[in-house]
Amino acid sequence: IEVVGMGVGREVSISLDGVRDKNIMQLKKLNIALFPVRYNDKYYADALASAEFTKLAYYSDICVGAIACRLEKKEGGGQVRVYIMTLGVLAPYRGLGIGTKLLNHVLDLCSKQNISEVYLHVQTNNEDAINFYKKFEFEITETIKNYYTNITPPDCYVLTRHIAPSTTKK
Repeated sequence: IEVVGMGVGREVSISLDGVRDKNIMQLKKLNIALFPVRYNDKYYADALASAEFTKLAYYSDICVGAIACRLEKKEGGGQVRVYIMTLGVLAPYRGLGIGTKLLNHVLDLCSKQNISEVYLHVQTNNEDAINFYKKFEFEITETIKNYYTNITPPDCYVLTRHIAPSTTKK
């Protein structure tokens, strides 16, 4: 018998949904629960503008996680890169593959749209997050001192992942 899910013998339904005006409160509630930073209106405008790159994750119809991205034009070129503003899953639902599903969704979109770079900031002491992103071939490319204003430590790493265009057949 093939068991789909996390190998614990039960079917687990994790679904992703786009963020729209009617459910953006879900993202706001998640962020308040997950992060020490309060996000401003620009964050939510960027999240909505990124369309498919921002997703809510539902575990059996409960909203338990989200990824929110901002699409940026690189200096001098028409190249777009993706900045992951936030990626988080509520603590009781971690380890079920939800964060992986959210991140893979964005990485797959980048590949399909020939976006070659994804990056994010992580607080230097957030080892869980750093290890998570390293599993997905993100590398620490920079350290920024005093990036955060109201949390300790205030320093962050920039983690970057370069993506090969999907047109090349391996």
